[in-house]
Amino acid sequence: METQFYIVINLKTSEGPESFARFYIGNNRHNAQQIFRQLKGIDVDESNVLYLEFRETVAGLPVNIDMITCTLDQLSENCRIITKEVFRLFNLED
Repeated sequence: METQFYIVINLKTSEGPESFARFYIGNNRHNAQQIFRQLKGIDVDESNVLYLEFRETVAGLPVNIDMITCTLDQLSENCRIITKEVFRLFNLED
């Protein structure tokens, strides 16, 4: 099974973090890191509500590589960035 990369969006709830979106961003580490570095946000602290995880899946097991937090406005911008970059990677590059 090959390595796959995802960006997972989590929302902090009273029950704990709840994942509500997951973007597959390919199986190339360099390209996946390039996409995650473009995202808007800051380092995570306890007061934040929205989290974006950069996650690698190896042999079916998830490994958290990095995490940022963002505002709702930044989340909408981040979704735009991810969609644009995934489209570019899967349609315009070899």
